[in-house]
Amino acid sequence: MKYELIATATFGLEAVVKREVEALGYKVLRTEDGRVTYEGDERAIVRSNLWLRCADRVYLKAAEFEAVTFEELFQLVRGIAWERYLPVDASIVVVGTAVKSTLMSVPSCQSIIKKAIIERLAAFYVTNRFPETGAEYKVRFAVLRDRVTVMLDTSGAGLHKRGYRVATVEAPIKETLAAALVMLSYWREGAMRREAAADREPRMLVDTCCGSGTILIEAALMARGIAPGLNRTFAAERWDFVPEQDWKEERKAAYDAIDYDAPLLIKGFDISAKAIAAARANAEEAGVLDDISFSRMDMRKFRASEDYGVIVTNPPYGERIGRDETLQGIYQRLREILRERPTWSLFVITADKDLERVLGRKADRRRKLYNGRIETTYYQFFGEKPEPSGTPERTVQ
Repeated sequence: MKYELIATATFGLEAVVKREVEALGYKVLRTEDGRVTYEGDERAIVRSNLWLRCADRVYLKAAEFEAVTFEELFQLVRGIAWERYLPVDASIVVVGTAVKSTLMSVPSCQSIIKKAIIERLAAFYVTNRFPETGAEYKVRFAVLRDRVTVMLDTSGAGLHKRGYRVATVEAPIKETLAAALVMLSYWREGAMRREAAADREPRMLVDTCCGSGTILIEAALMARGIAPGLNRTFAAERWDFVPEQDWKEERKAAYDAIDYDAPLLIKGFDISAKAIAAARANAEEAGVLDDISFSRMDMRKFRASEDYGVIVTNPPYGERIGRDETLQGIYQRLREILRERPTWSLFVITADKDLERVLGRKADRRRKLYNGRIETTYYQFFGEKPEPSGTPERTVQ
């Protein structure tokens, strides 16, 4: 059966998630702020949860309509064919938001929506008993300018929860955002494979302020072809209308897709011994510890020895800034690297609006992103191609 599926995304990453969805072979219907709507069947629910690296969650859209009274809301929700999705023992949880709408009471909407669902199921199953002892079905509603979207959350825990973060540090970057930063850099899976095919050494990837290692771990998972959701479970795994066999087959296909042979050159540095210990523990849990070299070092001492390389980093900023002179030292070293190594590319996510002035160079591209609740900019400084022509690269946006 075909469904409308919605992959939600951090603001600024919609285009990245759209490309991921299309790469899985699904038709994108529309892209809006914070969401990508596409068409797919039950297996698409499985594949999307297993493989989307930058999406926050995957929803199944049950209905969309306009409502300005609670009676309208009740009747329109009751009109949804809930029996297609929910068994008689479903544990139903209703959550949602209301923005700039007539129906602004979220608790009232929650109560009315659940009552409507129960009445629909009661009529279909011819019963008034709903023990709610079975699998959880989280129903999410969003009311925006009187337009109501009703969805089922197929993911459960957010997709950023890969399962490998066993140790953490202050203000860690989300796994989904970290994966997007790598995808938007020159250091991509496709580029790595092209370099291997051309019998060239892979470009080094460096995070000079690696913290608990999230950016580099996501890069290694990408390069190895390891599905980000391979080692976790999802809400839809317990749902009757998504075949268990689909999960088994797609997980087997994901395991078969792993490539342990591609050459990788990934290094992470941090001044904190605690951060390096956390990074190693997380990389080991993710199964990529052998692919990444983590070292305790003040990044101001970093020297770019290879001819070509890529730095993707998330230095401290905003409330995360310790001493301002430390941050200025980090920026100064990055400026020196750009000057010393024109073949290196630099990608920095920061809330600091002064970065370009300090680095003495305008970014080739900028992208507005949110790291949690903090508005940031992803500054992209392009280096030269690892080819005789020395022509500047152009990254796909």
